[in-house]
Amino acid sequence: MAPLVETKFTRFPDGELYLKCGELDDETLIVSSIVDNDMFMQTLLAIDAADQSRNTLVIPYLGYSRQDKRFSPGEPISARAVARALSTGIERVYVVNIHDPGVLGHFGVPAKNVTIAPAVGGYVGDLRLKNPLVLAPDEGAIDFASDVAAVGGWDCDHLEKTRLSGEEVRIAPKTIDAAGRDVVIVDDIISTGGTLATAACMLRERGAASIHAACVHGVLTSGAYTRLRAAGVSSVVSSDTYENASSFISAASAIVTAIREDAHR
Repeated sequence: MAPLVETKFTRFPDGELYLKCGELDDETLIVSSIVDNDMFMQTLLAIDAADQSRNTLVIPYLGYSRQDKRFSPGEPISARAVARALSTGIERVYVVNIHDPGVLGHFGVPAKNVTIAPAVGGYVGDLRLKNPLVLAPDEGAIDFASDVAAVGGWDCDHLEKTRLSGEEVRIAPKTIDAAGRDVVIVDDIISTGGTLATAACMLRERGAASIHAACVHGVLTSGAYTRLRAAGVSSVVSSDTYENASSFISAASAIVTAIREDAHR
């Protein structure tokens, strides 16, 4: 077992952050979720404090990663800016279920995406649902949903939005009928939960027996948890990459496995 180094964070009167860590050896593993601007700055300070060590950086949640392209002139590619900044003083990076794996190419060092789909699948199994239907919220998330469903050999599909008229839109599974099924919607991240809440309402209208939501990163901003529960979602869970009251799934085992695999190569 690797020793845990005590690290103290304080703030100067002018608002600037201060960090002091204990004694380090010649190899350091820095674990930090970039959930806000302070955590980004604290991570940079921690890396610099370990400048006499060979450092590996684990980022369970990488903030700014969804701004992965320039959507209009004058915008930064925020994911690139953050990745570049976090590459200095680091030999290798691990990120958990990044929204777009292409972002890893912006790091100046080898970077790996670690999936915790099996852990999410383990949670689905713990629900003890009879013949659950695992759903991705869109086609882009089907690979993640398929990996979750593979844990129990469950049916898997993705939600498809169909415009019926200028004002009416239907959201339903593409190929598998949800009527009478216990449905689990899985994704890498739940932020505002708006689309998922709309989907949950429509699934219940189409006869779903129950609806659950599970994700890796439970950002759950702007009242997302309350919104989902009000839409009829029976349970909302996430992992500890973005810690909150819904964090019931651990990413630790998958991270450790990835690091050990690389260490033995």
